[in-house]
Amino acid sequence: VFRPGEHGSTFGGNPLACAIGLEVLRLLRTGEDQRRSDERGTAFIERLRADAPAGVVAEVRGKGLWIGIELTPEAAPAREVCERLTEMGVLAKDTHETTVRLAPPLCVTQEDLDWAAERILTALAERLD
Repeated sequence: VFRPGEHGSTFGGNPLACAIGLEVLRLLRTGEDQRRSDERGTAFIERLRADAPAGVVAEVRGKGLWIGIELTPEAAPAREVCERLTEMGVLAKDTHETTVRLAPPLCVTQEDLDWAAERILTALAERLD
């Protein structure tokens, strides 16, 4: 499809990027980050499910720390929730008008998740007003 000189990559073949990639593979090989993601993500999802305001959240789903908060049609759009979260210091991404997507890093601490949960639950509760 491509001929020589038609396509390039800013970081392709970069020795530093390659070294980082190898280190990431080494870390993932242990399974420690995946286990921590599963444990912390499961607890985070359970907390959001238990404490989410009725009438705002239709579903909280996820795998590990990859989480989607599905808003009810009355609480949408998700973009407004994400913008409010940004003001509160939490980065989230809206998708499909009704979903707030969370993707904290694998190295996130429990303290950071607790901090974020408080802000997420507050932003969701504000949709009731």
